[in-house]
Amino acid sequence: MSYPLKVLVVKAHPDEAEMYAGGTTRRLADRGVAVKYLSLTNGDAGHYKMEREPLKRRRAREAYAAARHLGVVDYEILDIHDGELMPDLAVRTAVISSIRRWQADIVITFHDDCPGHLDNRAAGRAVRDASDFCTNGNICPEVPPLAQAPICLKMIDYGALNVHKHDIVIDVGTSIEAKLRACAAHATQFFEFTPHERGVISEAPQTGDWPAERAFILKYWPEFMYSLPAMSGGFEFAESFELADYGRRTSAEEVLKLFAL
Repeated sequence: MSYPLKVLVVKAHPDEAEMYAGGTTRRLADRGVAVKYLSLTNGDAGHYKMEREPLKRRRAREAYAAARHLGVVDYEILDIHDGELMPDLAVRTAVISSIRRWQADIVITFHDDCPGHLDNRAAGRAVRDASDFCTNGNICPEVPPLAQAPICLKMIDYGALNVHKHDIVIDVGTSIEAKLRACAAHATQFFEFTPHERGVISEAPQTGDWPAERAFILKYWPEFMYSLPAMSGGFEFAESFELADYGRRTSAEEVLKLFAL
């Protein structure tokens, strides 16, 4: 099948692409773009009660369910422990291989140089380091190199709120319901682990009560659901991306033209 564009979102944990870029990737999928999510860890530390092995399996099921809401074509989860991600040679090789196999035109990932979760920073660093080798056939020779380096974008997360540049702002008002349902599919994170960490577990809705689930996510994750004040455009729901200083050189105008949203 021929696609107008191929996008790869590389994150550290199974729920993050949905939260930080789900609205944009759903809009892209709706116009025929092939979107893949790559999680560099299996998320097996993200709970206050479940042990690693059953949690890993449950989070994978949640991820695949979320993908259906967003039109994501492929969802790859590396079997690396949550909390133990390092931007080492093995991870870099896995990222190079994934970018090449997907033949990604655009790669979206985290900032690698700001506060926040160490796994998130390591994921961003792995993409930064991998980007220079995507066209070099002597590196990872088992996977054919790309003809040109992909464009790389940084997505926001809680640690990047104060450093992120809103170079590209996407109105996700038409895809916010799909994004919220994809987030809700990650019940371990949105209705169990994070509410427990924040001390609001008593307010968490019963799974399956969609109006209550929707309201709960909008209440406790507003900075990633509603448009931030720093964004331009006046959109109620928006997602923001920063042009990376690595990968193929480009401009916000070119990216918006490629997105065609």
